[in-house]
Amino acid sequence: MSKPSVVHLPDMSKPRLMRWLLLVGLSAFLLRLWISMALPVTGDEAYFYWWGIFRDWGYYDHPPMAGWWMSAMQTTLGHAPWAIRLPAVLLPVAMGAVIWWTFLPLDRDRAGWAVLLFWLAPLNWLNALITTDTPLMFWSLLSMACLVRAELVPKDHAPRWGLYTASGLFLSLAFLSKYFAVVLGFAYVVYFVLYRRDRWPALLLLCLCALPGPLINLAWNASHGWANIMFNVFNRHQSSGVELHKPLLYLAMLAYLVTPGALWLIFKHRRVWRDAWGSKPAVSKLVVCLLVVPLVFFGCLSLKKVVGLHWVFSFYPMLFVFMAFSLPKASLKRCAQALAAFTALHVLIVGLIATTSLEQWQGKSHYFSLVRAFRTAQILEKFDSPGTVLMADAYSPASVYGYVRERYVPVFGPGSFHARQDDFETDFSQFQGQTIRVLLSDPAVLSDFAPYFDSVKAVQIEQDGATFYGVEGVNFNYPAYRDGVLRWVYQRYYNIPSWLPMTDCPFCRKVCGEPRCAP
Repeated sequence: MSKPSVVHLPDMSKPRLMRWLLLVGLSAFLLRLWISMALPVTGDEAYFYWWGIFRDWGYYDHPPMAGWWMSAMQTTLGHAPWAIRLPAVLLPVAMGAVIWWTFLPLDRDRAGWAVLLFWLAPLNWLNALITTDTPLMFWSLLSMACLVRAELVPKDHAPRWGLYTASGLFLSLAFLSKYFAVVLGFAYVVYFVLYRRDRWPALLLLCLCALPGPLINLAWNASHGWANIMFNVFNRHQSSGVELHKPLLYLAMLAYLVTPGALWLIFKHRRVWRDAWGSKPAVSKLVVCLLVVPLVFFGCLSLKKVVGLHWVFSFYPMLFVFMAFSLPKASLKRCAQALAAFTALHVLIVGLIATTSLEQWQGKSHYFSLVRAFRTAQILEKFDSPGTVLMADAYSPASVYGYVRERYVPVFGPGSFHARQDDFETDFSQFQGQTIRVLLSDPAVLSDFAPYFDSVKAVQIEQDGATFYGVEGVNFNYPAYRDGVLRWVYQRYYNIPSWLPMTDCPFCRKVCGEPRCAP
């Protein structure tokens, strides 16, 4: 009776797979670098750019880490788009190195496959934009890596306590990046409660080391009218309701992130659960917790909210670790080929778009936004006028205009519940009596501006076939603006619950001179 054939895949020490890792990693890096130089700065990036200029321990929407990273890039490399985006460009390289270090002791070959599969995902070829998720992904993966390595150390060995400490500290830094770090902490608790109750001191140490981030955030919020809490807990969820299409969108998004080919292979081998984890079954349970707990959490949240693609990015690497260590070795090459084909389609589409000119998009639905993004300097050159103060009616355009003009551009009017950092940065009393020009997204309604000026007039300019509108107001009346706009903003966005203790609220002081305005 003949022996069954065995498929031997190349070990990481052999040149062939190493060449593929180098080829994929370098190619993806060069594409991201090109995108970082070719694309104009987006509204979100410009918004975070100003966080880097106005360094603080917190900001209206989120904790401060993205602003700190922006500040570091501005200080060391300058203000060019590629410079402020460099952390996002380097992020997949760093994350691949962390994945390799984390799982190397478990299985050298499969750790290499985990890195290769991760680098083959479309996200790691095309995402060159820096967001609050950029530092969150980095610190979260480092925290997970230290916890996995700690679980690989025998119970009585002292080095594991240093790893638990590092995991908690990195979790603290993740929290200072974005509140989604709480979901990671919850996954840790689930893991220890279900599988590691004998190591409860390790969980306690991890939690204690994670405390500095939340404490810093609480102190900043208490001195800034609880802006983070008001935004993330109250203001952004008032219109949320249960709708069937939201969880369906979430499932479709997950299928996209897994990619069709990988999804099929996971389904095909669904009954295989794994000798590949060897003598470390606890690590396999940890990886499952790090992947499944967040996905279930966001699944429950999707009943009321549309879950964004970026919400799951921090836990995305664990998907590829799961595949690399759970699929039969004979299927890993097919999985890599399926990912490569899926990513190649994305790269082809990006390449085709890159060959077009701005004029070819004229008449399309997003043409106005494209002109505003690629012709910002020319638009501002036509609209801005000596002796006037340039403003915008929305936060993203204002941030981009300020980035291009290299001076901060305030937002005139109530704005939206998003991105209200301008509430802290701008003191409208300094514009009393001045002439203000507000660049708008839609035709001007002069009656909206008339109460705050002696006279107003509409302004209109053309750029590449797109029409841009604005308003010029003469002799700004700050008391009228404070009573007509700022008080409404306070009532709408700073209706701070009385049970929240406060040491200060800079915006409240602008409105009524007190840290908490009377109802």
